Amino acid sequence: MNDAPAERPKLSLKLRRGASGRLGGLAALWRRRWIRWPVYLLGLAVAGWAAILLIFARDLPSADSLKTYEPPLPTNVRAIDGAPIQMFARERRVQLRYDEYPQPLVRAFLAAEDRTFFEHGGLDYPGIITAIVTNITNSGRPVGASTITQQVAKNLLLTNELSYRRKVREAILAYRIEDALTKQQILELYLNQIFLGRNAYGVQSASRAYFGKDVDQLRLSQMAYLAILPKAPSNYSPERHGDRALERRNWVLGEMRRNKFIDEAQYAEAVADPLGTVSRAAPQRDFAAGGYFVEEVRRQLIEMYGDKETDGPHSVYAGGLWVRTSLDPTLQEATTAALRNGLLRYSAGRAWPGPVAKIEADDKWASRFAGANIGIDYQNWRTAVVVSKENGEVAIGFADGSTATLPRGAVDGPAKAGGTVFEAIRPGDVIVVAPVGGGSYALRSVPEVSGGMVVEQPHTGRILAMQGGFDARLQSFNRATQAERQPGSTIKPFVYAAALDSGMTPASIIVDSPFCVYQGSRLGQKCFRNFGGARSAGPQTMRWGIEQSRNLMTVRTASQTGMDNVVKTIKRMGIGDYAPYLSVALGAGDTTVLKMTNAYSMLVNLGRELKPTVIDAVQDRNGKPIFRADTRPCNGCNARDWNGQPMPRPPVRGKQLMDAMTAYQMVHILEGVVQRGTAVTLRDLNRPLFGKTGTTNGPTNVWFVGGSPEIVAGVYLGYDQPRSLGGYAQGGRIAAPIFKEFAQTAFKDVPIVPFRAPAGIRMVRIDRRSGRRVYGAWPTPDPKAAVIWEAFKPESEPRRTIRKDEIATPKAQATGRGRAADSDFLQREGGIY
Repeated sequence: MNDAPAERPKLSLKLRRGASGRLGGLAALWRRRWIRWPVYLLGLAVAGWAAILLIFARDLPSADSLKTYEPPLPTNVRAIDGAPIQMFARERRVQLRYDEYPQPLVRAFLAAEDRTFFEHGGLDYPGIITAIVTNITNSGRPVGASTITQQVAKNLLLTNELSYRRKVREAILAYRIEDALTKQQILELYLNQIFLGRNAYGVQSASRAYFGKDVDQLRLSQMAYLAILPKAPSNYSPERHGDRALERRNWVLGEMRRNKFIDEAQYAEAVADPLGTVSRAAPQRDFAAGGYFVEEVRRQLIEMYGDKETDGPHSVYAGGLWVRTSLDPTLQEATTAALRNGLLRYSAGRAWPGPVAKIEADDKWASRFAGANIGIDYQNWRTAVVVSKENGEVAIGFADGSTATLPRGAVDGPAKAGGTVFEAIRPGDVIVVAPVGGGSYALRSVPEVSGGMVVEQPHTGRILAMQGGFDARLQSFNRATQAERQPGSTIKPFVYAAALDSGMTPASIIVDSPFCVYQGSRLGQKCFRNFGGARSAGPQTMRWGIEQSRNLMTVRTASQTGMDNVVKTIKRMGIGDYAPYLSVALGAGDTTVLKMTNAYSMLVNLGRELKPTVIDAVQDRNGKPIFRADTRPCNGCNARDWNGQPMPRPPVRGKQLMDAMTAYQMVHILEGVVQRGTAVTLRDLNRPLFGKTGTTNGPTNVWFVGGSPEIVAGVYLGYDQPRSLGGYAQGGRIAAPIFKEFAQTAFKDVPIVPFRAPAGIRMVRIDRRSGRRVYGAWPTPDPKAAVIWEAFKPESEPRRTIRKDEIATPKAQATGRGRAADSDFLQREGGIY
């Protein structure tokens, strides 16, 4: 214990001597040049690398972001049956997993772009040295030695700037990507992202663009062709540089053989193949038969999710949405054909209306015309531009650059502007022609009159078809949703519905006689009249007044009911918000065919609210639902087995906007319009149909709205700048036949079902002209029969009755000599005068 303090200084001194000895040894080593210079060089390298990182890598994006990277994907739109109808995209791309790409295709890209991809760590050093030497001795465009990893870095995280600074940043980022991702993940990003021409981004999209097939269906030679495209797709265009493309493709096949990716037999077979590319298809801008419908879907999607990538992950042109619409392709084609044929029938025999558009007719007319994307999707019609007009001939050109000549006989007809077509036509006019054989073309007239048509499912509000004009590529204005037109007599059912809610019945008597109203000192007295100046018919039932569309009976009913009540009913049904003027009862307020069709659908839906929809559901790129039009729960609807209980049903949606019995009464009356009234042209369809025609003053618009228990459609025709259609134009003559043509296709093989009546409705036999209750006689299928079933609310049936032998004939009633015109009867029934 006593010796310890004396030993400690000796130990400490020994340690100091040992440390001093080692430091002296290191100092001796440091004085040696072969030790000191490598350390200097290492320090300089570390400092240089730190400087590079400070200068070039300071603001580089994170490579980890590629782990969750989602490339821009198109939005795919499908019909009600799931069939694809449209794609919204700025970059056409189909994203596949790495294991979905055939290995020969992957090897083709490795042979062409980066044969040592699976061996290097992001950079190809031999290639870099070769590129440096080449660039020093070459004064042209710098060449690179980018690996696939570097291309991913440039395409996804950097810019296309041509500079050594970008190459250094690219190299740094390539190292980071190799640390963050596997080789397979890097290749998946590359194959899905790379641009390969023909607006194709990614190999799968390019496979469809160049060969019309998926990647798993490609031949080896076709895979090699796709592999030559990343550097410069335009340099190997099969249309312009076919020989160059074939030579480069065979070089890729040779590289695959040299790297033992394929054997000699595979190489020999592949190099013997032609390129085999398909013609470049024109970009699909809209669904031929449903362009207006698809455009409405696009507009609504943009309102919901935006159209730019910065608008969020679900943007229309990059979000990869899957959209299920309510478009029924069969009904859409029937709607398009019916409206077009109606427009052509009306326009037949009229003078050539003029060009559909104009462009500058210089030496660049072909590219200018192709860029304008003015087309037509009707039969074999084509759009053409007038290139020149001289020596009695008209030279025309097409979007593909080809030309033709219109024969003199095709331009000798009259033109709306005056004179002949040849005198009116000018270079730069875009016209419509059709081939007539032997390389000749004939001039065609696109109808100047237009219109819109909507088809709706009356129990859901789903829009099944929509046509907003003759052709969506010629006329983008959608008259089905955007054109505000006066509905004419199609508004009358809602006027009478307000009267039914106020206590009237379908058998109430209304006098068809002159009706005038004083409008104040400034406007004076306004006297209404029936359409076409039809003579007054005296006292008639409400049913007869609607079936025959009598204006005087309508304004008299509106006056008695109160226009405040009438416009409230019209507003509740979503038609429009109008001032309480009597002229509104005859259709003076503006509305759209979509709103009118939806209002009639709500009548079939027994007065319950419907909101028209064109989109059923939307899913994101991963299949997750992000929107449903029908959000009602349905407990038990997806059960695997029946539990013995009644079938589960989702709750009824929508508010009750109109009394259900009133709605049914109006539908029942409107069936009479088809059987005996202004829409009698539809009677031979031989199924329960309801509807109403309409014709506005001028006449400037003609309408028909109606349908069956399962389908309701509305259609109107008129000039975009309203003017007279001609004195003969009526809804029953022009609009109803369009619906009939549509219905002949739409109702083919569809079961016949009656309109559904709500609880409480009483069906009573009445004399349809007098409105009196009938005993001893029964309704017959004959539409002209005097006895019919009429729908009444409880306790509103006629009190007075009539025997079978007292039923007045139509002739007697028309002359006022039948019991139906008995003044005592009119007073007791409380008719409106």
